Amino acid sequence: MAEHGAHITTASVADDQPSIFEVVAQDSLMTAVRPALQHVVKVLAESNPTHYGFLWRWFDEIFTLLDLLVQQHYLSRTSASFSENFYGLKRIVMGDTHKSQRLASAGLPKKQLWKSIMVLVLLPYLKVKLEKLVSSLREEDEYSIHPPSSRWKRFYRAFLAAYPFVNMAWEGWFLVQQLRYILGKAQHHSPLLRLAGVRLGRLTVQDIQALEHKPAKASMMPQPARSVSEKIKSALKKAVGGAALSLSTGLSVGVFFLQFLDWWYSSENQETIKSLTALPTPPPPVHLDYNSDSPLLPKMKTVCPLCRKTRVNDTVLATSGYVFCYRCVFHYVRSHQACPITGYPTEVQHLIKLYSPEN
Repeated sequence: MAEHGAHITTASVADDQPSIFEVVAQDSLMTAVRPALQHVVKVLAESNPTHYGFLWRWFDEIFTLLDLLVQQHYLSRTSASFSENFYGLKRIVMGDTHKSQRLASAGLPKKQLWKSIMVLVLLPYLKVKLEKLVSSLREEDEYSIHPPSSRWKRFYRAFLAAYPFVNMAWEGWFLVQQLRYILGKAQHHSPLLRLAGVRLGRLTVQDIQALEHKPAKASMMPQPARSVSEKIKSALKKAVGGAALSLSTGLSVGVFFLQFLDWWYSSENQETIKSLTALPTPPPPVHLDYNSDSPLLPKMKTVCPLCRKTRVNDTVLATSGYVFCYRCVFHYVRSHQACPITGYPTEVQHLIKLYSPEN
């Protein structure tokens, strides 16, 4: 229903152009994968720092390498990134008409492929490193690690002052581009797609059929005689491709689990979870309904309700708040497991001795 509404508002856009809901969903998919994997690595590193500590220290580099393998695999085989392929989208080279469009199974041309990899892999890595640098510089500025008169201090003070405005301009650029995309005034929802020289489109029936038949055709093609070096290169290429395929398959399965966890722990779902998992409210404790005029309570506040004598070693019962002699209440609670006055269930550990200045 939402997609049809989006297409109505953008009637001037090509038929294969995805709605704003699809492109935003595929953008948020990879944004959610990184912190999820980071949390898993953090838990592993905290549980066993000796074996898994390096994963936490080099997480950005390891994630970038894995991301590079996955994105290169999808861009060269499906003309789309992992998240774009997940939502049935593909990258179309700018300037290609509907008739001259390549099939998604042909992959992107080398120029657009490497531009897309730079935008999908390298740029997020540099952005993460820049944010960490800004965070560390702010800590240094707060604790005055650098001398006040140093040139470096003046430089990073200016950098810290300018960074929020630069970041706001960057995010505003993306927002304006998305608004133009919604209004049908732009072919890209993101400026990065324009830098890569591509736009997003939906997979056609021909694309889906070609992607399904591509593995079968590759296995049926005759293999010509090759040299040893060519065989080694082919084996390495297959190994890298297999690793990328395994990563992408595991990532696809993990995405479903990630979406389920996101739904399970969402604020909208918390009330439902509580209603399903909450235990029934226990009834109030059964006890004798004594009031302040009860015959069990002595009229003088210094008298023990059990022995009816002046209290010795004043001891309060934490479950009810009444005060007794330590010896009297200790034996009573050990024998009856209840407060002598109220009947509340009580244990010996609920006895608290009171000390006054006179003592």
